[in-house]
Amino acid sequence: MSFPAPFFKWRPHPWHGLEVGPDAPRLVYAYIELTPFDRVKYELDKKTGYLRVDRPNRTSSFAPTLYGFIPKTYCGDRVKAMMLGAKSGDSDPLDICVISERPINVGEVILKARVIGGLPMLDDNEADDKIIAILDNDAMWENVQDVSDLPVIMVNRLRHYFSTYKMLTPDEPPVKVSEAYGREHAEKVIEAAMADYAEQFGE
Repeated sequence: MSFPAPFFKWRPHPWHGLEVGPDAPRLVYAYIELTPFDRVKYELDKKTGYLRVDRPNRTSSFAPTLYGFIPKTYCGDRVKAMMLGAKSGDSDPLDICVISERPINVGEVILKARVIGGLPMLDDNEADDKIIAILDNDAMWENVQDVSDLPVIMVNRLRHYFSTYKMLTPDEPPVKVSEAYGREHAEKVIEAAMADYAEQFGE
């Protein structure tokens, strides 16, 4: 029996088995862990590649956008060097928030995302950038080329969510989310995370 190409006998690992994107760093793939409908924090299990329950949400706020990560990226020394005050990268794949007009209410999906900016976040003094992107071919947001083109309230909601989502978890270290940066810097952060991945795991 023959199978179509490409064919994977086993499920590819979302972090290591998927490509970074069709035109990175401008257009990337995002693996979605969390939707705005989720009342539980899901996170990739790095060993198995499946989603696991991290914790129930303790605050009343929910993710304003789709949330996940860019495959084959890693927040190491290069990503750390791009964030003022960071002592290290967070040793995770690079996080991404994806804006979509149409509701997507299931996780564990792969989508194409057009990068427009990001949020610099320090989590326990570790660089934990949140790239901001638009769902590719989303007609509602097609004219948005940079985070500065977004409504201010949308950026403020993202900053508020990441600033407060651990507030009722006293054993978690504090986070600091600074002002959003634009597309040009976001693409450089992605390139740094791709280089960190290649150094950590190989091509």
